[in-house]
Amino acid sequence: MATTVWLGRFEGIRVGLHWSVFAMAGVLVVALPFTQWAPLAPVQGVFAYIVASLITAALFVVSLCAHELPHALVARRSGLEVREVTLWLLGGVTRLRGEPRSPGVEFRVAFAGPLMSLLLAAIFGFATWMTSPMGDSLSGAVLGYLAVLNLVLGVFNLIPVAPLDGCRVLRSILWAAWHDRHRATLGSARGARVLGFAVCALGVVTLLRGPIGLGVWPLLVGLFIVNLALAEERDAELGTSLAAMRVRDVMTMRPATAPAATTVAAFLRDNAMLRQHSAYPLVDPVGRFAGLVTLTRMRAVPPEQRPNTLLGEIACPPTEIPRATPDEPLLALLPRMSGCADGRALVFDADRLVGIVSPSDISRAVTLRGLGVDWHGGADVAVARSPSSPPLGRPAAQRWP
Repeated sequence: MATTVWLGRFEGIRVGLHWSVFAMAGVLVVALPFTQWAPLAPVQGVFAYIVASLITAALFVVSLCAHELPHALVARRSGLEVREVTLWLLGGVTRLRGEPRSPGVEFRVAFAGPLMSLLLAAIFGFATWMTSPMGDSLSGAVLGYLAVLNLVLGVFNLIPVAPLDGCRVLRSILWAAWHDRHRATLGSARGARVLGFAVCALGVVTLLRGPIGLGVWPLLVGLFIVNLALAEERDAELGTSLAAMRVRDVMTMRPATAPAATTVAAFLRDNAMLRQHSAYPLVDPVGRFAGLVTLTRMRAVPPEQRPNTLLGEIACPPTEIPRATPDEPLLALLPRMSGCADGRALVFDADRLVGIVSPSDISRAVTLRGLGVDWHGGADVAVARSPSSPPLGRPAAQRWP
């Protein structure tokens, strides 16, 4: 079941709603008439309460958009490519290609969302104050509720815990102070861990000195923050390990290729069981690079169509495959390893294909480095062929346009 409903595009940016937004909107429509509007505006009827709840729910979604879209717009103006925006219960996720190139860019991108929420809180608060002399208690209640909602949204997202905006804000400040992004990431994660333990301590003290119910929530929130901080710290340490690596350190050298003119059925029958790979660069009859095919793409072809479907017809086209050079930093390649290549990238030395990088290659290299062993990609010089395909030379000797 799809967890996101895509609404369309705003300024060219794909925008979607996570199911939690619909759940929260439903809760507002059902609960607000009895918990908020009836006590604050007792002279109004049920129909007015329902209309007010629907308006509040709609403006809640607008508030989420107003919080998340500034992240995307500021990122794009800063030279980052924005893939999509997904709105969640208390914010959202803006997916970018690449990382901010400076602490200033990261600060502006991270702070844009909470700043907009705080501005909306001030606007709704001012509107609440303006409606109070008019005696329209229901309108004032709606505006006041939206003011509080946006205030919570802005302040909550400034908590310095990943994946909230506050973690990125803190990291950008430390990055500017220390001039080291990886050290700043570790510092922000450790700061969040200290915050989590402090909240846990508050919960324990409250449990010992006050009602049990009051201490449980801080304790649970503190443990939640600690777990998130530990996960962020592990990711930061992984990034530090990868920072010293080049693409050549993790790539599988001289990957097996396959003819683009081979059918899926023939390849699966004659080659798939003989190879341990799950992705194959393709070449055309004259030896030119023709794309990348994966076992996942082959599996998507119905069995009855495999005898008549060529590998080249289902392959990821050359223009959409991430490319790298052997001496390129691995961290610079990681943001590009997405899309139709199923997380893989091809490595070229000038115009020669010399390797392939997959997520498993990176995972294996990191594990071995953690054991004190430097991993250098294994070689597989064999070339996959079908009986009807022309002989191919070694991939290292082929030239790609």
